[in-house]
Amino acid sequence: MKVKYSYLKRQFSDAEDLWIKLKKFVETGDFTLGKPLVEFENKFSKLMSVKHTIGVNSGTDAIKLSLKAVGIKSGDEVITAANTFVATVGAIAEIGAIPVFVDCDDTFCIDPNKIEKAITSKTKAIVPVHFTGYMANMNKIMPIAKKYKLKIIEDACQSILGSIDNKLAGTWGNTGAFSLHPLKNLNVWSDGGLIITNNDLLAKKLRLLRNHGLKDRDTVSLLGYNSRLDTLQAVVGNWLIPQTKKIAETRIKNAKYYDNEFKKIKYITIPHRPKNYKIVYHLYIVFAEKRDALLKYCIEKGIEAKVHYPIPIYRQAALKYLGYKKGDFPVSDIHTKKIITFPCDQHMKKIELDYIITTVRNFYRLKNE
Repeated sequence: MKVKYSYLKRQFSDAEDLWIKLKKFVETGDFTLGKPLVEFENKFSKLMSVKHTIGVNSGTDAIKLSLKAVGIKSGDEVITAANTFVATVGAIAEIGAIPVFVDCDDTFCIDPNKIEKAITSKTKAIVPVHFTGYMANMNKIMPIAKKYKLKIIEDACQSILGSIDNKLAGTWGNTGAFSLHPLKNLNVWSDGGLIITNNDLLAKKLRLLRNHGLKDRDTVSLLGYNSRLDTLQAVVGNWLIPQTKKIAETRIKNAKYYDNEFKKIKYITIPHRPKNYKIVYHLYIVFAEKRDALLKYCIEKGIEAKVHYPIPIYRQAALKYLGYKKGDFPVSDIHTKKIITFPCDQHMKKIELDYIITTVRNFYRLKNE
């Protein structure tokens, strides 16, 4: 059996009504900041129970524009997680700010107990990354931000509809940044991003920043970016957004099934699942002994398992200028040797879940006979 990681072929295998909508849209010529985009933004605001949603061209730009909007400047320090994807760090660096890393804990998110040690007189913001579908511990992070008067830009690109104490990812800080990348839980056909906020002035500034700073066709209020979410992608988003809650619940159901079976295998460790968290499992990751051999075995058996990410961002060549060295963030380093990601998407069939579980079980039986 083959179990693919990408579910896109299944997701759009029955989409005749979407093709009809796209054809009608093309006939309007309403391609830039068009009505479907406004509709999509309004639907997302309703989904997240916030006042404003601003569509931009990527999750990366959702972070970058948010940082610009709250006043982060060149030379300012911005704290984020040492195990995040490069997009988080790239967004910080692109505006001339300095990424400052803090280690993660076993929820894969930034360890809030280590944040204060990283704060200096130059620190102006924290970008907590809600990684894999977990959330960073915002109950601990928000008081730190208040104490030091720091801005909070939530990188919620992997955790749409995740929550702590029923408060959604992206709704805690000054803004929340989301990605619509094709493999995200709410996705479109290309890159895309969304910013949410309840601050009217921030929303106004963000709408300017995403569109060259244009107040109208002939009036430039500030220097901005070309970072509009394509209206074509908003048509796809409008088609998919009614499925968002079901997608999250199905992923949660699949993850629970995995957890119940994997915990019977002594060589697999399930990450901590806090009871007050709603984890939406953009990535389903566990800790595995003999991880590299297990990964190879799964791939040989047709299972597209992965490692997110084998080299932590703080050790990447592009970040050498920050002066970090191997061992500075030991939890992130340990994770790179132990974590493995299995397909967990909303299109997974029980026979596929069972095949993955059986394959993992067989691997350890063969290795320990």
